[in-house]
Amino acid sequence: MAEAPGVPGRRGAMAPYAGLRLGLRSGPLEWVLDRMPTPRRNPFALAYLALLAGTTVFARFGDPALVRQLQTMSSTDGHHLLHTPLRSLLMSGLWVAGPVWMPYLWGFAFTVAPLERRVGWRRAALVFWSGHVVGTLLSQAVVAVAVAAGKAPAGLLDELDIGVSYGVLASLGALAGQFRPVGRLLALGGGVLLILHQIQSDQDLVTMIGHPTALLVGVALWGVLRRPPGRSGGPRRLAARLPRMRKPALDRV
Repeated sequence: MAEAPGVPGRRGAMAPYAGLRLGLRSGPLEWVLDRMPTPRRNPFALAYLALLAGTTVFARFGDPALVRQLQTMSSTDGHHLLHTPLRSLLMSGLWVAGPVWMPYLWGFAFTVAPLERRVGWRRAALVFWSGHVVGTLLSQAVVAVAVAAGKAPAGLLDELDIGVSYGVLASLGALAGQFRPVGRLLALGGGVLLILHQIQSDQDLVTMIGHPTALLVGVALWGVLRRPPGRSGGPRRLAARLPRMRKPALDRV
């Protein structure tokens, strides 16, 4: 008896559009599709980008006085770090530096998103915020020392400091550790060239200190990211390492 074409479960049957889907999932297109950010693979990167898009739209079209007040409260300048450190460190990462959001879309697409796919959203968030916090604290500490030594104007302690560039550069540094030696050198070389260009175009002390620091933070986390999750131990891992005890055999009558 002849088999009906397209009936599930019979030999030679083919689901509708199966050939099209097979074609889309093969060759160069498959490589692109496997690296496209999706909510399942990149929840952290996509949620953060949506948040930054919202604050960017608000900064552009919202009440200027309210925007200025919120950004000032979010600034991680020396005075705010001294009086409200936690609030400043958290809220400063909710804005982009400047009126344009698109560069951060590409920054997240080529650093945060691929890192998240490799190490998971928790570790990607850890890298991002470690770069943000360490880069901010060290750069502002250098500013405070320079002002105290009379090498920089006192106004730097009140200069607006917001943005997520430290987190992006830390993600780039951490992502480089996931590549082979050649890719690692290319990623780090690109990061260094980007930092040098920024330093040359904008002679800002905070940027000159914070950006290289953030990149090095990502590099310093290579060892942590290479460890499998839960390597530190715990009751389950300890129990797995203990030799299994055989159950005593019952004596036969």
